Amino acid sequence: MNVFRRRLICLSALGLLWATAGCSSTDDRATVPVPSPDADTAQLCRNLHEQLPDRIDGLDREDPEPRSELTAGWGGSAIILRCGVPRPAALADPKAYGAEVNGVGWLTEQQQDGSYRFTTTLREAYVEVTFGKEQAKKGAGSLTDFAGPVRKTVPEGIAN
Repeated sequence: MNVFRRRLICLSALGLLWATAGCSSTDDRATVPVPSPDADTAQLCRNLHEQLPDRIDGLDREDPEPRSELTAGWGGSAIILRCGVPRPAALADPKAYGAEVNGVGWLTEQQQDGSYRFTTTLREAYVEVTFGKEQAKKGAGSLTDFAGPVRKTVPEGIAN
């Protein structure tokens, strides 16, 4: 093999290495499990997805991976919404804490990592909103930004 050919192979391999490095993902986009609700619930979630705001608490919308009309996010993983989640086990606990925000009931659960998970109650689909640890320190005032879209798209009732 001549020297010119070796250099060409080395340059090709180096180019491939650079291209691979250039394609690797370095963003911190959140990754979340996508719920798998029944068809009726999925339609409610798609309707909700269309009504969600572009900004919440000063955070831009950055939907998590994999992309789905059942999930949404703001500020990377600061606020994550999942629609069509299963009924939370904590709803059966008489000591569970709940609150109503602008006409929407929310089950409140503090997670071991310091984050908070809020799940709608008495709606035809369970909508879960998780505030990461740092976002949770700001309080739950951002739930007001979800109340309107939830009221508009997810009717009152009992989810399956």
